Amino acid sequence: MAIEKQKHAMPVQDPAERARNFKEVALGYTAEIAAAEARRCLNCKNKPCVEGCPVNIDIPAFIAHIKEKDFEGAYQEIHRSSALPAVCGRVCPQETQCEQRCTLGIKFEPVGIGRLERFVADWHNENATEPPAIPAANGHRVAVVGSGPSGLTCAGDLALKGYAVTVFEALHTAGGVLVYGIPEFRLPKAIVAGEVDTLKALGVKIETNCVIGRTLTIDELFEDGFEAVFIGSGAGLPKFMGIDGESLKGVYSANEFLTRTNLMKAYRPDSSTPIQHGKKVAVVGGGNVAMDAARCARRLGADVTIVYRRTQAELPARREEVEHAKEEGIVFRMLTNPVSIGGNGEGWVSSIRCQRMELGEPDASGRARPVPVPDSEFDIEVDCVVMALGTAPNPLIKNTTAGLETQKWGGIIVDEDGLTSRKGVYAGGDAVTGAATVISAMGAGKVAAKAIDEYLSKK
Repeated sequence: MAIEKQKHAMPVQDPAERARNFKEVALGYTAEIAAAEARRCLNCKNKPCVEGCPVNIDIPAFIAHIKEKDFEGAYQEIHRSSALPAVCGRVCPQETQCEQRCTLGIKFEPVGIGRLERFVADWHNENATEPPAIPAANGHRVAVVGSGPSGLTCAGDLALKGYAVTVFEALHTAGGVLVYGIPEFRLPKAIVAGEVDTLKALGVKIETNCVIGRTLTIDELFEDGFEAVFIGSGAGLPKFMGIDGESLKGVYSANEFLTRTNLMKAYRPDSSTPIQHGKKVAVVGGGNVAMDAARCARRLGADVTIVYRRTQAELPARREEVEHAKEEGIVFRMLTNPVSIGGNGEGWVSSIRCQRMELGEPDASGRARPVPVPDSEFDIEVDCVVMALGTAPNPLIKNTTAGLETQKWGGIIVDEDGLTSRKGVYAGGDAVTGAATVISAMGAGKVAAKAIDEYLSKK
């Protein structure tokens, strides 16, 4: 049978309809589509796709189960390596990781690995009836700071080895960036809650409304009997440009805008933490967070413009997210950089002044450096500006933990096993690297869990 050259399309909501709701855009494969897509896999002996997976899922093995329509077997194969398959199937950038290594992709489109992972996880969540077996306790206690992807992965891997794990979360809901940062239309919160419930069923305890560094310190966790600590507190400190007008009402960091929208449902009329429903919104930045903020603003009824200082070729956001944003009517102003934000005289945003750019020589990142075009300033009329310029780790844990070494910009310094400068204290994810992908954070959580197990098994 000839191999199909293109991966099977993902069914999606109509763009005009989805731009008015927060329901999930991608509708998921059916069993028939999943089995057909699985048959495109060449089942390579050297498994190059696995090398591209930060958590080393045996991809050909789980796809082989799908070919036989053994969907539960496929799920169990994935779950051996990943604590969050329903999440990764939705938000992991497979196109630059496992799918980029797919042998089929040399001549044709690669296998839709992410779409198959999502299908398998959703099938399991809808059909599984047996609760996971709780491993025998080994007598050791581990604290995990933060319930984002790195923390949940570390907690899950340790729980499977019999550790008594407690996760401490600063917010009132577990999930970290998965619940406050990623919109409902990309990652439904019920999916995240389901993954958290799976970990709870393994015996993981979740303590919410607990700010490590305020409610408790790292030292106090050890005093309370924990033998090791994993810091997966993320990078929640927003960055701004430092231009005039950023203190005006109607200027948000993407963190605040998305947290209010996603976690606190600020778009609802009865919200206790309302958000301004801008009619003309500018989002500054070109990453996935910028796309999320822009698409949320669009769903709140605004005309939205993304302002980015390079060209579309340099956009760091996933191609799929860019395409979805364009389909939903979001305007892209490329080679454009803000220089100031104007007000209406009453403290509110009224415009954003921009300068046209052109690409010069490569900078330290290897991308062409944007250079201002002289005498090219112009104004865009807006009543809301969202700055999606990246984030850094909050310094709270660093400032309350003696001997914890960090980078100048705030990232915790770790060795190849995730061990910090403090004995028994490990870290991973955005708290170490700065803002990165969900799957890379999960990979760091797995590495640290393995190292913690090796450390405590010697005690």
